Amino acid sequence: MHLIVEADINSVARRAADWMAAAIADDIAERGRAVVALSGGRTPWLAFTELAKRSIPWEQTHLAQVDERVVPADDDRRNAKFMREIFVTAGVVPAQHLHAMPVDADALDTAASRYGEELELLCGGRLWLDLVQLGLGDDGHTASLVPNDPALDERERDVVVTGEYFGTRRMTLTYPAINRARRILWLVTGASKSAVLTALLARGGNTEDYAAMPALGVSRERATVIADAAAAQGLPADFTA
Repeated sequence: MHLIVEADINSVARRAADWMAAAIADDIAERGRAVVALSGGRTPWLAFTELAKRSIPWEQTHLAQVDERVVPADDDRRNAKFMREIFVTAGVVPAQHLHAMPVDADALDTAASRYGEELELLCGGRLWLDLVQLGLGDDGHTASLVPNDPALDERERDVVVTGEYFGTRRMTLTYPAINRARRILWLVTGASKSAVLTALLARGGNTEDYAAMPALGVSRERATVIADAAAAQGLPADFTA
């Protein structure tokens, strides 16, 4: 796991945009396409806005979702709503290249399985994402893998629906789908994330503890963390990830 510390949230967003643009360009050069799964939140929205300004082969880039709340399509809590505004409405990514999670479906479990199948086809027959971008919650959750939810123990399906968490159910990638990714990028900002970031960097990959802190179930291999100084303030001065 590689750690990059920037001064503030805006510099994290710019650094993340540069990092993702380079990764996407490399994947397209190597395989002719890039399939990228994105999370939501304040820092990611800033990073995506910066990323949309980068000159990369967008016509060969597919954007998927790491997770989504089961709420109405026009609800501001829908990650896809902002992804569509930043990338599609702005004319950066073709509309058919944004693959939104089907949380409007009546049969959510079936819809989750079909979404996994859709991503498998994009990836060439197996869900092997080029890049998964993650956030880190104050309680140690990532994606919509939240403490003590049955989704944490899923090892067969790549996409599942969770129980209720802060008032809504979620559709989310599972550990197997995330941990197969060629690259994992964490974006972590704010002093409230200091303790969980320190724990993640010290104990990441320790699956014995993932029930209480789900972020620990994500592989450290091929993973990069871009954090701001406030989030990184709890780390020892000589820390190396």
